[in-house]
Amino acid sequence: MATITTINPATNEEIKTITMHTDEEVTHILEQAAQTFDSYKRSSIKERSSLMIKAAELLEERKLEIAEVMTKEMGKTYHASQSEVDKCAWVCRYYAEQAESFLADEMVETDASKSYISYQPLGVVLAVMPWNYPLWQVFRFAAPALMAGNVGLLKHASNVPESAMLIESIFRDAGFPKYAFSNLLISSKKVKAILENPIVKAATLTGSEGAGAAVASTAGQQIKKTVLELGGSDPYIVLEDADIAAAAKTCKESRLLNAGQSCIGAKRFIIVESVYEIFLAAFKSEMESARMGDPMQAVAIGPMARHDLRDEVHQQVVDSVKAGAELILGGHIPDAEGAYYPPTILTNVTPGMPAYEDEIFGPVASVIKVKDEADAIRIANDTDFGLGSCVFTQDLERGERIAKEEINAGCCFVNQYVKSDPRLPFGGINISGYGRELSYYGIREFVNVKTVYIK
Repeated sequence: MATITTINPATNEEIKTITMHTDEEVTHILEQAAQTFDSYKRSSIKERSSLMIKAAELLEERKLEIAEVMTKEMGKTYHASQSEVDKCAWVCRYYAEQAESFLADEMVETDASKSYISYQPLGVVLAVMPWNYPLWQVFRFAAPALMAGNVGLLKHASNVPESAMLIESIFRDAGFPKYAFSNLLISSKKVKAILENPIVKAATLTGSEGAGAAVASTAGQQIKKTVLELGGSDPYIVLEDADIAAAAKTCKESRLLNAGQSCIGAKRFIIVESVYEIFLAAFKSEMESARMGDPMQAVAIGPMARHDLRDEVHQQVVDSVKAGAELILGGHIPDAEGAYYPPTILTNVTPGMPAYEDEIFGPVASVIKVKDEADAIRIANDTDFGLGSCVFTQDLERGERIAKEEINAGCCFVNQYVKSDPRLPFGGINISGYGRELSYYGIREFVNVKTVYIK
């Protein structure tokens, strides 16, 4: 039987070997999910809400256990893992409290005696999720999907199977029907057949552009709804009137979050030339001060999730330097156990380099000098991505104008690094994906927006 063996990226030690599901087991899970939906969709939102509140409580009760599993499976700091569990409890409570109003019938005046819009669940929804936020990526889909009356299937990343199993246990122990949320321990090669199965009505994927394109292509052939949250090359603009010390600190925090393995982490730092030198000095000081080490200890940055991912990031740095970028910090693989990579800064970054064109999914900052605001906006938008972005300025009206009207991205923050929040829609444009998670937009992605007309 096929197995998955997890490796601790901080120590290179094997953690656990887990048996994967057979094709027969997968078929059984799908059939049971379909049967579960037939009854679960008839439950009231109040019934679902009580179960979701219980899920939040279980997350909080088991926080330390779950956090340790995440840290050992993919290397995020123990403190960050605990915060992630707290955020998952938050999203559960948010939808437990808000789903009834988000899904309420909307009356519309027409020539009918009664006409309105109703939001009905679609059925079994497949979620293909990545390793970088093993819990949060899943719960921000699962909480609204289950509250809407859908049933979830999870195909998680192969290096975080125990995290996936813990998620399934949270929902089952909270009292949800056994197959209302099921974890599929399968290889990525089997996703296509599952998506083609008529039991599955829709899918969501968070991951690379290649994975997103593959899922979207299969779903498109089956005429099935998808939501994609893909990569980003987020621009952070620092204008001449910014609070430089605060900007440098915030930029460091965003770039090193999750060891740089965040789709909405700052990637390209676009600095107006009049403050370029002072910003670069402050930013370098901030990056240098970040302590790297054992993620179970009080450190700012742990290892990357896998050695191959670390090596890929290093190659992007090497190729950028060969093309003319200047390495002013980091950029060398440490002589130590684990998939560690130090905080790294590249300057003189220009078009054609990986540091300019591609998403570098690690703790590497690309710093770009520009003439003025107009030049900064031009460079910020010179990308195929469009997920997050940020502007630093003490003129809040100026920052709001740029954020709202000038930057091409799914979200733009002013004087704060980009982060997801259950109350706000989350997602991108262009090759960063389509559709939205979170807020009332997220819960309405996987519903039938049904017109009811009574004469």
